Amino acid sequence: MPELPEVETTRRKLEPLITGRRVVRVEHDAPHKYRDTHLAHGRLVSALGRRGKYIIASFEPEEGEPDVELVVHLGMTGGFRPEAGRHTRVTLHLDDGTALFFQDARRFGKWAVVPAGEYASMPTLRLMGPEPLGDAFDEAAFVELASRAGAVKPWLLSQVPVAGVGNIYADESLWRARIHPAQTRLTREEAVRLRAAIREVMAEAVAVGGSTLSDHTYAQPDGVPGGFQASHHVYAREGEPCARCAAPVTKIVLGQRGTHFCPACQVLRGDAAGRAS
Repeated sequence: MPELPEVETTRRKLEPLITGRRVVRVEHDAPHKYRDTHLAHGRLVSALGRRGKYIIASFEPEEGEPDVELVVHLGMTGGFRPEAGRHTRVTLHLDDGTALFFQDARRFGKWAVVPAGEYASMPTLRLMGPEPLGDAFDEAAFVELASRAGAVKPWLLSQVPVAGVGNIYADESLWRARIHPAQTRLTREEAVRLRAAIREVMAEAVAVGGSTLSDHTYAQPDGVPGGFQASHHVYAREGEPCARCAAPVTKIVLGQRGTHFCPACQVLRGDAAGRAS
């Protein structure tokens, strides 16, 4: 948390505020966490993009200056606000006199200015798979990768088969596809269902601004909460009845992550079932 829907919502809200503005300075007190941000000073933001869970600000080329990008990862609790607060870690000052305030209670968020397109210091970004809502998320390629996958939920969280899927949306997509989170080596039919479920869940979540959980750590930059939490079928619903079959939702730890699923609808099959028993 935040995952692709929350990051995309953040990007969309920030885009009209930042694009076409010049960065005056990036103010913070943790150079090890917010690396080389001084290289953005004086640069004109030409576009605000996203890759998976990363926001990427591109700058207008300037003679004699390196072509760089500002890459922001929100971590677990990071987000932008129009006013400073007790968890403000970074302040982005713009040339129209406005500022944006990056709040991060748990301090896992990261900023870095890097040479454009060079992500050697960010292996997750460098190795990231296709965007789930883009044309590059090819069915045949996903089916092939899924046929050799280990436990499917940790595999999705690796960001290699598809970008931007985190804990919430992995649980929800697997529930929708009727696949157990520990299932390995998906059949073609399972992989096709899962790909479709990921695309559906992500599109629906983006449309309503992502998910704001009970801790309220995520909100859109203007303070508006997301709305997709009202559509969660299994995430954070341990013990509640499955919306499909009424069996109680179960929570386990898989790959060191809390994992929610319906044991009646999402049955573990084959060798994976034997190893889990």
